[in-house]
Amino acid sequence: MKELLKNKKLILNHIPDHGAWTYNIIIPGSKNIQGKWGSIKVSGTIDGYEFKNMNLAPRKGLDMYMSVNANIRKAINKYGGDTVIVTMYKDSDNKLTDEGDIIACFRDAEVLTKFKALEEEERTIIITDILSQADESSQEKKILLEIKKLSNKTGQ
Repeated sequence: MKELLKNKKLILNHIPDHGAWTYNIIIPGSKNIQGKWGSIKVSGTIDGYEFKNMNLAPRKGLDMYMSVNANIRKAINKYGGDTVIVTMYKDSDNKLTDEGDIIACFRDAEVLTKFKALEEEERTIIITDILSQADESSQEKKILLEIKKLSNKTGQ
């Protein structure tokens, strides 16, 4: 888990008639986290109250925010405009970032020899495609697809 905040003072925002997002906290420094709604999960504490597997909401060019539901607000006895102390971790940060990680996956799946037998251009396309995926889940699907293709290759 990657630490996003450690005992950071934030304002519990209140935006009337904003649906599930009526009460929220803005997560400073989060605008460059990659992912779309539902794929960015966080856990941590708000004023000592533990929360798990909550969604961050991306906002184009702005820091993300997290809804603070009634259960949490009741437990910490806080209202819109109050200051809260937040510690937050990104639940999953296992996105592959370099070619060596992908090569290791192919080695573990016992298809590295077949991968190395491909033309350099084809290898580059495969690696680039996997690394360009937006999140860990998409990368995993691409890697499994390539392993399956390589496993089915004969004569190499």
